[in-house]
Amino acid sequence: MTVRTTGLIARSCASLLAGGLIAMLVPSAAVAAPEYSTSEAGNPFVDGWYADPDTEVYNGRYWVFPTTSKGYYEQTSLDAFSSTDMVNWTKHPNVLNTANISWAKYALWAPAPVQRNGKYYLYFAANDIQNNSQLGGIGVAVADRPEGPYKDALGKPLISQFHNGAQPIDQDVFIDDDGQAYMYYGGWHHANVVKLNPDMTSLATHADGSTYKEITPENYTEGSYMFKRNGRYYLMWSEGGWTGPDYSVSYAMSDSPTGPFRKLDKVLAQDPAVARGSGHHSVVNVPGTDIWYIVYHRRPLSETDGNHRQLAYDRLYFNSDGTIRRVAMQVKDNFADGNALGWKTYGGSWSVRDGRYRVENDLGGKALLDTNFADFTYDADVTLNSGAGDAGLTFRTTRPSVGWDSYSGYYAGIGPNGRVVLGRANDNWTQLGTAQMPIAPGSTHRLRVTAVGSSIRVYVDDMTTPKISVTDSTYPSGANGVRVFNTSASFDNVAVGQAR
Repeated sequence: MTVRTTGLIARSCASLLAGGLIAMLVPSAAVAAPEYSTSEAGNPFVDGWYADPDTEVYNGRYWVFPTTSKGYYEQTSLDAFSSTDMVNWTKHPNVLNTANISWAKYALWAPAPVQRNGKYYLYFAANDIQNNSQLGGIGVAVADRPEGPYKDALGKPLISQFHNGAQPIDQDVFIDDDGQAYMYYGGWHHANVVKLNPDMTSLATHADGSTYKEITPENYTEGSYMFKRNGRYYLMWSEGGWTGPDYSVSYAMSDSPTGPFRKLDKVLAQDPAVARGSGHHSVVNVPGTDIWYIVYHRRPLSETDGNHRQLAYDRLYFNSDGTIRRVAMQVKDNFADGNALGWKTYGGSWSVRDGRYRVENDLGGKALLDTNFADFTYDADVTLNSGAGDAGLTFRTTRPSVGWDSYSGYYAGIGPNGRVVLGRANDNWTQLGTAQMPIAPGSTHRLRVTAVGSSIRVYVDDMTTPKISVTDSTYPSGANGVRVFNTSASFDNVAVGQAR
């Protein structure tokens, strides 16, 4: 029997009684609980364009089931990803395909996984129906293993009509402490909750005899999600337009799984320095703990294609009264996952080995994150390997291309000759400041840049006294990255955040 608990506070302790919902009580000998501030090995945490992630924990392994973010008629299959540590992820391709669903043709959306009765269920939406005369809606597939393959359980949609104005899409399944399963769903600014029978493939009725109970909170658009903590029910949803900057996540709390649900606050919204279109999420609790994460999709700043969405997660924190703190999308990468997803290179030969981002000797090779910070604190470990030049951090960078100084922005670096340097580039080089300190070839140093308005400070190892402090307002904002000039180097423990 596989059961899901949300640790101290159970999304569904009743799974134990009813044959289980999802993840499980992890034995004391299991892998240590992952406790991170964000995806420390970098967001996106998996490669590819994906959206609408739902998460579960099966047998001590974390699973993410997303929508494949392609063109409308290309959305005919679903992949899944699993991990024991939320750092290293295994891709399980094609866990569900429209070829195995007689009535589904395209727009295979928002998979919602759950385990019960020794089976794994995957709820999905298909065909994006626009009225009750079209075939489509919410279906359910079943498998013997978390990775599938999943097969259509009914041969028809479980919910195929509009009820209370809710388009039948974006479903989430939750099992309460008493073993009752609920499905929350709906698009077109309306949300419903229905009860599922123990067979997980048919609908039950509410106490008042109704099947579809409307629970639409303020500003609801789509993407409902339910979890339980300390006896309180949290309904979360996405609001705004999925291709627009206003896409975001809000929440409500209630003493009942069927509401009423009154909006309390936004939890997650775009950050113009990090990513846009952040929404359609799920929540995962590390079993046996009060550690929670919000797993969601977002669009990189430089992407204009609406379907170019990526998967990310950040820590979810609660106040003492149970309300949720607003999520700050963090930017970190310790390269522990063996890749450099989210980085784009301009010259140089780059690779990730032994948990570091390495580059061979190059005259100006750069790797940049898709960020746009104005005021920030930027940290990284820099190791000088060979060569007489320098290596370090670029910031407020625009117009990057291959070449010595082929970008607009600033650079702070260290060299084996003991020189710390700060300057700005614009297809040429203007030195702004230098300092001397012991820097041996092969040594690793912590490099920090803080920039607030025109004030720029560079720290090396000692984070209290800057090695260089200048005033320059030439470039107000741009991307963060790493760079070498006439040396080989490696980088680790990158972190960029608002100035502190």
